[in-house]
Amino acid sequence: MIALGGIVGASLFVGSGAVIHAVGPASILSYALGGLLVILVMRMLGEMATASPALGSFMEYARASLGGWAGYTIGWLYWYFWVGVVAFEAVAGAKLLMLWIPGVPQWVFSLILMTLLTASNLVSTRSFGETEFWLASIKIVTIVVFLVTGALFALGIWPGSTMSVGNVTAGGFAPHGLSAILHGIVMVIFAYVGTEIVTIAAAESADPVKSVVKATSSTVWRVIIFYVGSVTLLVMITPWDRIPTQTSPYAAAFGKMGIPAASTIISVVVLTSVLSVLNSGLYTASRMLFALQRNNWAPRWVADRSRKGTPWKAILACTSAGYVAVVMSYVAPDTVFDFIINSAGAVGLFVYAIIAGSQLRMRRQLEREAPERLKLRMWGYPYLSWITLAGILVVVSSMLLVPDARSQLYLSVLSLAVILVTYVVVRYAQKAAARR
Repeated sequence: MIALGGIVGASLFVGSGAVIHAVGPASILSYALGGLLVILVMRMLGEMATASPALGSFMEYARASLGGWAGYTIGWLYWYFWVGVVAFEAVAGAKLLMLWIPGVPQWVFSLILMTLLTASNLVSTRSFGETEFWLASIKIVTIVVFLVTGALFALGIWPGSTMSVGNVTAGGFAPHGLSAILHGIVMVIFAYVGTEIVTIAAAESADPVKSVVKATSSTVWRVIIFYVGSVTLLVMITPWDRIPTQTSPYAAAFGKMGIPAASTIISVVVLTSVLSVLNSGLYTASRMLFALQRNNWAPRWVADRSRKGTPWKAILACTSAGYVAVVMSYVAPDTVFDFIINSAGAVGLFVYAIIAGSQLRMRRQLEREAPERLKLRMWGYPYLSWITLAGILVVVSSMLLVPDARSQLYLSVLSLAVILVTYVVVRYAQKAAARR
């Protein structure tokens, strides 16, 4: 269920409207191509995860395949990304609650949300999984209901509706030109980041190999149905230039179908998505911090576990970092908080690039030394692996052409540079300590 629901977030329920306006009906292709890139990355990751299940997942594969610098870099980049996401989602959730319960300060709601999800993570890994199961279930049920009712409406079968499939091409399929499709990929790719969490969670499951195989194999239809399918229905139900960008296009579509309280229902689902990301973000950041410590790349104390095996100090460390970021959203929203969020903007793509590079090297090693461990193989290796890496680099380069994404790329490169510098410092300190 984590694999099913983790890929569906508020960026789909709310952010899809902005993508459709920027690209037009051709946004369907943007979601499809961005999803294809993620499917290929997940297949590469699945190959490595089934060959060598490990806590820390792709950080360990990068370290073993490309060297310590790659493991250190991808580990801290990913930790930084999720700490930023946790803070962003805590603020977003607080803003939603303020609409329903006015008069309460934003920081109070942020604190409450983070405390609740921290408690869920601290109890046990099972508690995290149970919480995520129910949060994911709500999102999946909503998407499935939308797919069924939306299809009936678009085909003219829904009461009071007429066939509106033609809205996909009305006014032109790509009214802003084909180049806008690439712009759309840059916008949607971040909606898919988080799919890889399941390979980290699988290391703590009863049967890691089976869990990874099922999760990575189902990525294909999840992307096609949940994202491409639902966005296709959005542009069928409502002409693309009338789809709202500031509110949820799904709420607008449900409202057009005559479903009562559509806006309230989607608002609840969006809050559920925020809580789901908070829950997963704290889990992922803490496990990555814990894995970093195993290589002596993080303070020794983060390795302490509770009686149930939960790395409680790592969880609290990640929560504390999230609290600091939330405070910055209140004290310095236009400076420090904006920097934290934007400097993590392209980090997901950097992580995907290192995953692709790790798979290319690790596959060669496995075929030479232990081919029997290749239980799930990347399609079309090595050609499709190289094409995937090239595609990631194209999307990263394309961020330079998108004004809103350009600053994110610059700040993300700065984050990357800082982490690389700290790696040099850490290595020097470790070598100096070894000589004593």
